[in-house]
Amino acid sequence: MNVDKEMSFLDHLEELRWHLIRSIIAILIFTVAAFFSKYYIFHVIIFGPSRPDFITYRVLCKLSEYFQTPALCINSLPFTLQSRTMTGQFTMHITSSVVVGLICAFPYVFWEIWRFVKPGLYPHEQRVSRYATFFVSFLFLSGVLFGYFIITPISINFLVNYQIDESIRNDIDIISYIQTIIMIVLACGVMFQLPIVVYFLSKIGIVTPALMKNYFRHAVVIILIVSAVITPPDVFSQILVALPVTILYAFSILISAKVQQGLEKEEAELAKRYASKAFSEKNTLQIKPPANSVNRQF
Repeated sequence: MNVDKEMSFLDHLEELRWHLIRSIIAILIFTVAAFFSKYYIFHVIIFGPSRPDFITYRVLCKLSEYFQTPALCINSLPFTLQSRTMTGQFTMHITSSVVVGLICAFPYVFWEIWRFVKPGLYPHEQRVSRYATFFVSFLFLSGVLFGYFIITPISINFLVNYQIDESIRNDIDIISYIQTIIMIVLACGVMFQLPIVVYFLSKIGIVTPALMKNYFRHAVVIILIVSAVITPPDVFSQILVALPVTILYAFSILISAKVQQGLEKEEAELAKRYASKAFSEKNTLQIKPPANSVNRQF
């Protein structure tokens, strides 16, 4: 702490610069690895939801057999992918590699940022937020997986099967396809950070559980609007995104209540210490004899 206090503004900038450099190096390492793993990244991961043998479609087919509802089973996806520009495939190769590198390096990048922020916190704040890197990374990766395995295949199935006329064939450009997947996956990863945002806003007193309960209906409307923006114009996909985020919002109310209880407990302890200190000082002043008491006796 003494070293941090003696650091100048330029020293802090230098420290931040090295944290950013290490973060960028980590992203570049994963980006290069993804760039040279072209078959696995594109054929298996990115183009996986475009084939009927994708794991989500197979699970839906098993569910359709169990519940005897053939509508759940997806046996075909009537569309083809193509590149309409000269640099389309190369550009998407680089863009996809960067996004994959960012997702894979996210835990380390956040850890580097947290290492820079942590020394500026009080000791009790450091103890409370010691698992921040784990929870932030877990929620982000959970949102990414949810967007990839749930929202993406359902959205693709809806969009490629939607027709305004039978004469129109779906020849989808690779840029449009990959941009849609990136938008859905990253948006879900960001939206799953809601409990973390509520936690820190509750710590600084901006958000309270009473406030979140009072505006619960408004929050649901906002969640539905955001879900409609990041998903295709499909009510089912919108509900699939809105439902877990709404559950996270309800869970965030519990987190905010827990934080408020902790703050109230800290305030009560500080008030108790202050009252005890004031009481002891008052008794000391009362017990202390006057300076001229000995002279007055004679």
